[in-house]
Parts: sequence; structure tokens; C-alpha cells
Amino acid sequence: MATRRIRAEWIARMLVLVLVFGLSAMALASRWINRSQGIDVHARMPEAGGWSPTILNVDVGEPLNLRLISDDVVHGFAVGQSNQPPVDILPGKVAEVSLTFDDPGTYTFFCTRWCGPNHWRMRGTIEVNGPLDIPETSDPPPYLTLGIDLDSPHEVPVDLVRRPSAKRGAALDFDISEEDYLTHDHYLSLSPYDTWLAVKGLPEGSQLSDSEIWDIVAWRWASNTTSEAISTGEELYAQNCAACHGQTGKGNGVFARLVEGDTPADSSSDFGHKIVAPTDFTDPIHMLGAAPARLHGKILRGGMGTGMPSWGQIFTEDQIWAIVDYLWTFQFLNTNKE
Repeated sequence: MATRRIRAEWIARMLVLVLVFGLSAMALASRWINRSQGIDVHARMPEAGGWSPTILNVDVGEPLNLRLISDDVVHGFAVGQSNQPPVDILPGKVAEVSLTFDDPGTYTFFCTRWCGPNHWRMRGTIEVNGPLDIPETSDPPPYLTLGIDLDSPHEVPVDLVRRPSAKRGAALDFDISEEDYLTHDHYLSLSPYDTWLAVKGLPEGSQLSDSEIWDIVAWRWASNTTSEAISTGEELYAQNCAACHGQTGKGNGVFARLVEGDTPADSSSDFGHKIVAPTDFTDPIHMLGAAPARLHGKILRGGMGTGMPSWGQIFTEDQIWAIVDYLWTFQFLNTNKE
């Protein structure tokens, strides 16, 4: 009897082990099949649910094969801070993409085609698992280092006779000392209007007209960028900003009208955020009072209650600065791009 009992217990344990290992093997096989064939990711307008699923998981070095499917209109798929080209997702067709990540972390994927006023809410995350290195300490953004309140008013009393020109400013051959006005910290921390006041207060500045001083300011701003950076910023602006802020920067993009018409400026959206009209980048009263670090911070952090999304997970640091450089072309003529 004892022998039979021991044998029965041994058989039962073996069956449990076989069952456990069998289920594990089936799970691994299912995972491998799903990964090899592709994970279905559905795209819908934000009001209908956005991405599904919104969270994806993969291991470092393991291909993540996706089958992208639009359930309504044309969408696009891209991964933030990545060189992976965007993929269009057409209704009725499956777009396949394979991604491989070399470093662990959380990556943001987003829609690249303007599918509606809440298009920018179409974001999801890819959790990449792997051994974590000790993270490098990153510097805080300039607006924090400089103590700039992104939400404080910054309108200035300017009444321009003509649009400032970097070309005219360079032709004036006005000597500005390296210590005071050519440093990068100066460019980050002071608005164009602050710089205009500083130049006007110099003995040499008193001999210039207000318009000539603005030309000098335009020249200084143009010297802080390159043609390549402005071209990059223009492309990124057209892809991600123009639908709200307008192709010419006047705040009159196609979705700006929907926002203004459907949602009053003092009301809240279904997501608990106030929606306000997009900024008019051609308005000198508003723009010439903004330091570059303020614009950088607004793009990085978002508008906090205005409907302006955060782009810090999408753009690289160089891309954000390229957009900032491009925004100044709405104020100043004859930039390095021209």
C-alpha cells in the first residue's frame, strides 16, 4: 500500500510538472508566434479611442513586429526621438513595421497625420525591457535654470514701423561686446525686447532710430542659428504645429477654427483641459517679449491647460531648438535661411 501511495504521489507530481512546463512552453510559443506574425495595433480618432493597445512591451534587441490598422481615417505611426521614418496607415489596408530597440526605457509612439482637433492625444508607449545602466544625470531645461515662469504674461509695448531685418542690422556694423550680448546665455535668457532696451541704453544706441535697433536685434537672433536648423524647424513645424498655429504662424490653422468654434476659451474639454486659441507667432507684442528659453520650455512641457501638448517625449533637444529658431522667422526678415 505504501509503495502504491508513493508511486501515485510521484506520478501526480510529474503530471503537475509536465502541466506547468507545458503551459509555459505554450505561452512562450504563443508569444513567439504573435511577435513573429505581428501585433495588431488599431488606430482610431481620439474621440473613438485612439490607439489600441496603447502600451506595448518588448525586450532589448527583440524585433517588435506591428500590424497597423486604421478603423476610420488616415493615420500615421512614428516613434518619438527616433530615426524610424513615419508610416502611413490607410483605411482598409494593413501597414507592417518592425522595430528593434538597443536600449531599455519607455518610448512614445504617436500619430503623424492630422486626424482631428484632438489628434495630438493619439500617443502610446513602448516599454523596452532589459538591464538598466546607471542613468546619466541630465541638466534641467533652461527655463528652470533661469527661473522663467512659462505661464506668466510676457506681452511688451512695441509698435514696429517695419519688420526687423537681420540683413539691415548686419549692415549697420554696430559693435556689441562679446561679454554682454554675444554669449549663448544672453540669447537664452533675454527676450528680443530686453535686448532692444539694452542696446537703446548704450551711448552708441542713442544715435540709432528705434527701427535700426530692432534690425540689430534681428541680426543678433539670426547669428544664433543656421540655415540647416531653420530648415529642420520649418519641416517639423509644418508636420506638427501648422494645423493649429497656421502655415504662416498666424494661429489660424485648420484645426484652430474648430477649437475656437466648438470650445470657448474659458471652457474645459472632455479631458479636463482648457482650450484656448493657438498663439499667433506673427504678433510682435506677444513674441518679442518671449525669451528663447521660454519658447523651448513651452514646446518641451506643453501649455498646461491651454490644449498645447507636451512635445518633450517626441522631439529631440536639437529638434526643439530648431523649431524655436524657425519661430523667429515669423518676426525677423533675412534669417540665415534666406
